[in-house]
Amino acid sequence: MKVKEMICAISAGKFDENLKKVYVLDSAVLKQRDRYVELLNTFGELFGFDRDVNIVSAPGRTEVCGNHTDHNNGKVLAASINLDAIAVVAKNDDNIIRVKSQGHRMNLVDLDELTPDENKFGDSTALVQGVAAGVKELGFDVKGFDACTTSDVMGGSGLSSSAAFEVLLGSILSYVYNDGKISSVDIAKISQTAENKFFGKPCGLLDQMASSVGTFVTIDFKSVKEPVIKKVDFDFSQSGHSLCIVDTHGNHSDLTDDYAAVRGEMESVAKAMGKSVLREISYEDFFCAIPELTGKVNDRAILRAIHFFNENKRVDKAVQCLENNDFEGFKQIIIESGRSSYMLNQNVYSPKNPTEQKLSLALAISEEILKGKGAWRVHGGGFAGTIQAFVPNDILETYKTKIEAVFGEGSCYVLIIRPVGGTLVI
Repeated sequence: MKVKEMICAISAGKFDENLKKVYVLDSAVLKQRDRYVELLNTFGELFGFDRDVNIVSAPGRTEVCGNHTDHNNGKVLAASINLDAIAVVAKNDDNIIRVKSQGHRMNLVDLDELTPDENKFGDSTALVQGVAAGVKELGFDVKGFDACTTSDVMGGSGLSSSAAFEVLLGSILSYVYNDGKISSVDIAKISQTAENKFFGKPCGLLDQMASSVGTFVTIDFKSVKEPVIKKVDFDFSQSGHSLCIVDTHGNHSDLTDDYAAVRGEMESVAKAMGKSVLREISYEDFFCAIPELTGKVNDRAILRAIHFFNENKRVDKAVQCLENNDFEGFKQIIIESGRSSYMLNQNVYSPKNPTEQKLSLALAISEEILKGKGAWRVHGGGFAGTIQAFVPNDILETYKTKIEAVFGEGSCYVLIIRPVGGTLVI
C-alpha cells in the first residue's frame, strides 16, 4: 500500500482492529492512529509518498522478577508493555539499509560490510549492522530497506528502548523479506548478539526475549541456545492493581562498567568453582564453598551470587502465585526481590557516585505509601533510571501525585501488558 493510501485508511479507522490487537484499549487505538499517520508523513517527506510500505512494531518490556539473573543462565519473569518502537518501512534495491529514527541522524549500512568494528561501538548504526549480520548468518534473506522509526519507550528507563529498536529491526527483516518466518526466539538472540559484538555492550537475553516474544512470559535460560519460554496464565487487569514505572531522572550515563561488574563478579564465583556461570552450580554446593571462596573472589561477588540463587527461586514462586491467582503472595515475592537487589546485588545506586540515590529515594517513598498494600522494587539494570510498583487502583492517584511531587510531573507511567511482541501491524 502506498504511503498516502495508508494514511487515508488509518485515518478512516480501517486498520483499527490491527491496532487493537497490539494496543488493546480503544483509547490507545485513537492515539496510535495519529502517531502512525505522523510517521507515515515523515517517511513520505524523506523517502517519497509513492513507496509501498508496511508498519512494524516492537514493544518495550518490564522485568517483573529475576533481577540480573539472565546473564548467568538464570530465570526471569517479564512482560511486554504498551510503549513501543514502530517503523514505516519500504524495500529498496540498493543493498543498503537506511534507518532514520526520530531525533537521530540517519543510520546507513552497506550490506556488503557486516563485520564488527570496535571503532563503531556505541553507535546505533552498529546495531543495524549487527542485526542484519545475524539474520544473514541464520540463512535468511537480507536486502536493503528504507525506514523511519519513532519510539515512546523512554531511553534509560529500564524499559529497554535499545532492545525494542533491535527487535524492531529483526522484525522488519523477518516480515518484509522472509514472510515472518524468523522465530521470535531467534530475533531475540540476533538482537543480543548485535548489542554484544557490534555495539560493545555486555547484556543478557532478557530484554530482547521479552520484547520479541511478548505478553507475560517466564524464561529459563539454563540452555541459552534453547531457552524454555512459557506464557503465564494470569489476567493482570483483574488484579485490582496498576503497574507503575517511576522514572527518577537519575544520571544514566557512564554505567556500563557497573552493569558489567554484576555479571563479571557472578561469573568470578562460578569460575572459582570450576564453572562458567552460576546456573551450573547448585546453591548447596555454593553455600558450602563460601569459606573457600572468601579471599579468592571479592565479598560483593559472593553477595551477588547469593542474590542470584535466591532470585531464581523467587521467580518460580512468583509464577506459581500468578498461576494460582494469589496476587497477595505475588506482591510479597516482588518486595523480597527488591530487597535482595538493594542489599545483596547492590544495583540501586552507583558506587562511583554514592550521594546520588534517586532510586533509593523512590523506593523509600514507595514503601511509605504502599507498605501493607502494594509492592515495589528496582526495575531493570538499576544504578539509575526506574523503579517498579504494583499499586492498588484505589490509591493509584494518591501514589502518582506523591511520587511525581518528588520526581516531576509525568515521571510515573501507568502501563498495560501488551499481548504481542515484535509484529507486523499493517
